[in-house]
Amino acid sequence: MKTFDHLTVVGLREWIALPDLGVAGLRAKIDTGASTSSLHATEIEPFERDGEQWVRFTAHLGSVVQLRHRRCEAPLVTMKTIKSSNGHAQVRYVISTTLALGDRVWRVEFTLACRKSMRYRLLLGSKALIDGQLVVNPGIKYVQDKPVFPVSTSSTGVA
Repeated sequence: MKTFDHLTVVGLREWIALPDLGVAGLRAKIDTGASTSSLHATEIEPFERDGEQWVRFTAHLGSVVQLRHRRCEAPLVTMKTIKSSNGHAQVRYVISTTLALGDRVWRVEFTLACRKSMRYRLLLGSKALIDGQLVVNPGIKYVQDKPVFPVSTSSTGVA
């Protein structure tokens, strides 16, 4: 059997942070069946800043029991049509931001979508797993330590 020492193992659920958006302590569902990652967002408003396209949104971060939200801004990467597992297509805004999981930090693209009916506010898809050089052990959860990061100095997080 082959092993790969440079890959980090994660479970089906992990604690993550989005440092550029000022978000920590967010539970993520790891989903190898989804190509793109997704963040629960509402009140999504595109706008222009210095000739660039941006998007302002409310990120919903807590659980159904303990609601938390944060107003955020990020450069708009693109618009993308996402097809759900039931075949429903939806056009979504796409942002790119840093993601911290365990001791790793890398850029991940997220679609902004209403995940109100979903148990997890953030879905980490296969593209992010590949870029982060992560492998998933579906028999475990919360393998990595909660990421610790300094307060972002970027202008993408909004209080």
